[in-house]
Amino acid sequence: MLRSTLLKLSESKAFANWVTSNGMTRRMARRFVAGETLDEAIAAARECNNVGMHASLDYLGENVATISDAQHSRDAYLEIFERIAQERLHANVSGKLTQLGLDINIEFCEGLLRSIVERAASFDNFLRIDMEGSPYTQRTIDLVKRVRTRNPAIGTVIQSYLYRSETDVVELLSCGCRIRLCKGAYKESEEVAFPRKADVDANFVRLMHVLLSSGFYHGIATHDPRMIAATIRFAASKQISKDDFEFQMLYGVRTDLQRRLVKDGYRVRIYIPYGKDWFPYFMRRLAERPANLAFLIRNFLRK
Repeated sequence: MLRSTLLKLSESKAFANWVTSNGMTRRMARRFVAGETLDEAIAAARECNNVGMHASLDYLGENVATISDAQHSRDAYLEIFERIAQERLHANVSGKLTQLGLDINIEFCEGLLRSIVERAASFDNFLRIDMEGSPYTQRTIDLVKRVRTRNPAIGTVIQSYLYRSETDVVELLSCGCRIRLCKGAYKESEEVAFPRKADVDANFVRLMHVLLSSGFYHGIATHDPRMIAATIRFAASKQISKDDFEFQMLYGVRTDLQRRLVKDGYRVRIYIPYGKDWFPYFMRRLAERPANLAFLIRNFLRK
C-alpha cells in the first residue's frame, strides 16, 4: 500500500511542485541525486572512478510535451558525452525515450536518439536506454533494435517484474544487444507484472542466468544481497570471468556493498542521476525500500 501510494504521488504535478519548492526536501534528495548541474554529476562520477567504480550519467527528465524540450534533452546528452571524453572519465550514459519525445512522435524521437548514439560511438562510448512503464516497453525495444542495426553503441534495460521479460531478453540477445537487468520500479497491474516479490526475484535469477550465459557483456542491477550472491555463485559455477559482466547500483544506495564488490574484484557501475527534474526519480527511490522513506522522515524530525 505504501509503495503504491508513493508511486501514485510520483505522477502528481501538484505534489511535485510542493516537494520541489521545499528546500529541506531538495537537500535530502541529494542522497539519491548528484545535483542539478552536469558539473555536479561529473564530480560524482570522478569520485566513483577514484574508488575503482565506473559510472552511468543520467540527465533526469521524462514525458516531455514539446519538441523544443525534447531537443533540449538531446543537446544535454550530446554535451554529457563531450564532457566524459574531456574529463577522461570511465563512464557511459543512460536516458529515457519519453525525454526525447516518444510521446510526441516516434519518428522524431528516433531521429534524436540516432544523433545521440552517433555521438556516443564517436567517443567509443555507449548509451543505455532506461526502461519506463510497461506501456512503453514494446516501443522501447523496437526503437533500440532499429537504431542498433546501424550503430551498436546502444543497449537497454529489462525489468524482471514483467511477465514478458524472458521473451524480450531472447529477442534482444538475438541481435547482440547489451542489457541491464533490474527488478523494476514502476506501478504495474497484475495483468502485466508479478505481484509477489518472490516471483520477481525468481524471474530475476532466471534472466540473470540467461544473460551471463549469452557471451555478451551485461549489467546486473541490484542492491539485494541475495541476488548478488546468486549472481556470484552462478558465474563461478559456469567459470564466467569477473570481467565479463558488471554489477550496477544506484548513487547513494548501499555504498558499503558497492565498495565491498570492488574490493572482491567485481566490476561495479554507479547510476548517477542529475538535473532539475528529480522529483519522479526521488519518489521511486522512496517507494523501493521503506528504509529510504525512514531516512526522509528522520531528517524532517531533526529540523
